[in-house]
Amino acid sequence: MSDAKAVQTPKADRPYVEGYGIPETIEGVLPWSHVEERMQAALNYWIGTVDPQGHPHATPVWGAWLDGTLFFDGSPQTRRGRNLASNPNVVIHLESGADVVILQGQADQIMGPDRPLAERLVAAYTAKYKDFGYAPSPDTWKTGGLYRVTVRTAYAWTQFPQDATRWRLE
Repeated sequence: MSDAKAVQTPKADRPYVEGYGIPETIEGVLPWSHVEERMQAALNYWIGTVDPQGHPHATPVWGAWLDGTLFFDGSPQTRRGRNLASNPNVVIHLESGADVVILQGQADQIMGPDRPLAERLVAAYTAKYKDFGYAPSPDTWKTGGLYRVTVRTAYAWTQFPQDATRWRLE
């Protein structure tokens, strides 16, 4: 069995934020492909975690978007890694404040991904980060340091509030 999950196309609706003028109909919502394209193309992903005392922590990471899932890596000994070990809830934000994508979900560490997934991740990371000198091998994550995000809710907009869109994933 592969460590990748089946691709799903979630149904769009609208977030509710009182007083912001977000339309109540789904006319004008963004397609899920908008999120997919931005996540695939992003160079940096901002990861928000919470430490055991409840203090927020945010760091930029490199990652790969495969089959509707964000994978990112980093030492489990970092503040981010220790936070995720005690509380896997996470928020991910791309760098743009105008073309916004925000994901909420859970980041789980994968100990030694299966070979097909590891090879796909190596190809994705190498293509994206080769100019920065990062080219992992399929064995890079054998002992940990690779995280898979299960997205529960996603938000996106390019012209707030007109196209503010929410997706809820199961």
